[in-house]
Amino acid sequence: MALCAPNHRVQQENALLESRTLSMSINRKWQEVYDAVWRPEDFPKWASGLSKSSLTKDGETWKAEGPEGAVRILFTAHNAFGVMDHYVEAGNGTITYVPLRIIQNGDGAEVLLTLFRQMDMSDAKFAADAAWVKRDLLALKALVTQ
Repeated sequence: MALCAPNHRVQQENALLESRTLSMSINRKWQEVYDAVWRPEDFPKWASGLSKSSLTKDGETWKAEGPEGAVRILFTAHNAFGVMDHYVEAGNGTITYVPLRIIQNGDGAEVLLTLFRQMDMSDAKFAADAAWVKRDLLALKALVTQ
């Protein structure tokens, strides 16, 4: 997948990576949760791991200042399935796939984000990234239940 240029590489296409799916239960209908947070411009309200700035539309992608520098993000379009996948291009040309789903859990919702351990990532960094995702999921829950 070429996000910005054909020489970029998607980590997940190169090797089988260790993964961890983190989830958050929310006592609100899943469609309501999805509709409340699917817009790319709303991600900075809860996804601090993705962006520490507002997102700026740039063609089919969005630009932002991420925790480790400038990023470019490609989001899936709004859909009826609760899919909020996105591809994040870091300044080094690596593109990371981030699967994100909001699914029905009884009368509520379950938000699921799969975190892939990137090549050469230490155990400590992978654990820190997982903890960051958990904080972001808590922020998402707070946003949609206030």
